[in-house]
Amino acid sequence: MIFVYFLPRIVDFGEVWATIRAMTWLELATLAALAAWNQATYVLVEMSARPGLGFGQALKITQTSTAVTNTLPGGAALGAGLQSAMYVSYGFAPPDIAISLTLTGTWNTFAKLGMPIVALALLAIGGQANGGLVAVSVIGLGILVGAIFAFAIVLRSERGASVVGRRLGALVTFMARFLRRCSRADWATAAVDFRRRIIELLRTQWAALTVATVISHITLYLVLLLALRHVGVSNDAVGWQQALASFAFVRLLSAVPITPGGLGVVELGLTATLVAAGGEEALVVAAILIYRLLTFVLPIPVGAISYVLWRRELTRRPRNTILTASK
Repeated sequence: MIFVYFLPRIVDFGEVWATIRAMTWLELATLAALAAWNQATYVLVEMSARPGLGFGQALKITQTSTAVTNTLPGGAALGAGLQSAMYVSYGFAPPDIAISLTLTGTWNTFAKLGMPIVALALLAIGGQANGGLVAVSVIGLGILVGAIFAFAIVLRSERGASVVGRRLGALVTFMARFLRRCSRADWATAAVDFRRRIIELLRTQWAALTVATVISHITLYLVLLLALRHVGVSNDAVGWQQALASFAFVRLLSAVPITPGGLGVVELGLTATLVAAGGEEALVVAAILIYRLLTFVLPIPVGAISYVLWRRELTRRPRNTILTASK
């Protein structure tokens, strides 16, 4: 709907295609190289959250789960499930897998919530802040503070973790009764054990995880910024601070799973904010389409190949090795 109805009302796709065709091979090559590095940063994040995970293993996990997330409804949940299965096949225990997924998801959320605040500060320094971004940043700041506070409660003491576990267990038990299922897990004990494992991991990995997550988000933004510059959107038309604000706002918006991978939502959001900032419609849309091709579309076939390679690994292993790994 967005590509067929909304965007054609904003820009002539003939002009967009002409803009893309005018790009040089050097410009396309530098964009592709930066996008490849961005994909590699996801591997660094995964490895930081799970010591002992090899680069090749992390590459297959991140690319496969990304492909699922970007293509299927409810892809985030399905991608997490596939990540867990791949971790198990590599010999990691379920509790450690849960911690890895929790930490990468939490740090990623912190980054998404924090970037609009940083963008607002940079725009305010340049006297370019507007009411809409201020409102979004204040909301993001409130959610970020609340999320950090909740995370701190779990980590602060065993008692706090136990309380959270009991309340979560009560909710799960209620849902189980509603669905006529049995729930016998000791959520309080599980939460205490979960807290202990997280603290042990963060003692050695928090810096690496934080740096890798920040680099990953900044690199993704740089792909968008470089695409804008390569198609001809100058810094005078759309400053790098304005581009960062647009990127941060849309990233925060895309955290709500409206469509797989934010398809359509991201394109429309970036177009609206960057054109409002001063960018020419055809140039902005061309940059956004290139950005999304490199960061959203191309990882899908790469993820499919990663999945096939992983399945081939499983078929080549002795079955007793796989069963042992899953325990």
